[in-house]
Formats: sequence, C-alpha cells, structure tokens
Amino acid sequence: MTSPTAQSPTWEQVRQVPATVEAKVEPEFIDFNGHMNIRYYLDSCAQSAEFLCRTVGIDETYRRDRRMGVFTAEHHLRYLSELQEGDSYSVHARVLDRSDKVVHLMAFLVDQSHERLSYTAEIVIVHVGMDDRRPRPFPADVAAGWERPISESNALGWGVPVSGTMGVRR
Repeated sequence: MTSPTAQSPTWEQVRQVPATVEAKVEPEFIDFNGHMNIRYYLDSCAQSAEFLCRTVGIDETYRRDRRMGVFTAEHHLRYLSELQEGDSYSVHARVLDRSDKVVHLMAFLVDQSHERLSYTAEIVIVHVGMDDRRPRPFPADVAAGWERPISESNALGWGVPVSGTMGVRR
C-alpha cells in the first residue's frame, strides 16, 4: 500500500505504529535558522531503521559472528513542519517491502508538541557481507523476521507517500 500519490498520513495514523525513538529538541539541535538542524531529523530516522534491524536480528553480534550487516543505499527526505527547541517528537517506522537482499522502509518523525507530521525519511537498505562489502541474501531466519513488520504495515489501512523513485526492484 505504497504510492507516490498517497497523502501524507495524519498524526493519529502515524501514532498507530509503535514509536522507535522518543526525544525532545535540545538547544544544541538548533541551527542558525532557529529550528532543528537536518542532521537530527536524519539521525533520529536512522536510529529508527537501526531499531528495526535489531528486531530481526541484525545487531553487533550478527555483524561480528555472521560477518554480515546492512548499508543504506538511498534516502528520500521530506520536511513538512519545523521542530523548535523544547518540542517533543517521536519516530515511527514502517517496513514496506523486501527482496532477498533489500529492505524498503519509511520513517515518520512526528511533532508530538503540535500533533503533526514533521518529516519523513524513505530508506532503502541493502544486506551485505562485511568482508567483501557486496550485497548478500538475507539468511532464512532474518528474511523471515522481516515478514512480521511488513505484514503489520500492510494491515494499517493507510497509504504511504513514497517518492516513486526508489524501492525494491524486481
């Protein structure tokens, strides 16, 4: 249920997805324009993607023992409203699709202080061998682990406003 023409979800819709990050805009997050700097939006959504990877078994032990991990291949970022010092926010991520080597997901950063969607990060990650740094198929247990969040995402009943330029290529 992804479409470049899908409307941005509402605050209430995004909150149906469990938060993977909860934080407050600290003074050091503010840039010269008086709002949260780009790097904190991106970092918060990257933390959300990392959380999802850990839930399917891709963590430090996995990288060390199996010698595999994930690299980010693409991002598409959308800024919808500003976050300012003191605002509370959360990140909620949906796994949209996967292939044997690639996962497509969307992270939604929500301004909890003003009850609105502030930012989206569409992300494509690629499973790689850590020794040769080349794409590798997910092991069966990890591949199966991605199915639950994909199923949960599909069951939500609201579309995801993907860019239309990235995703799992078949």
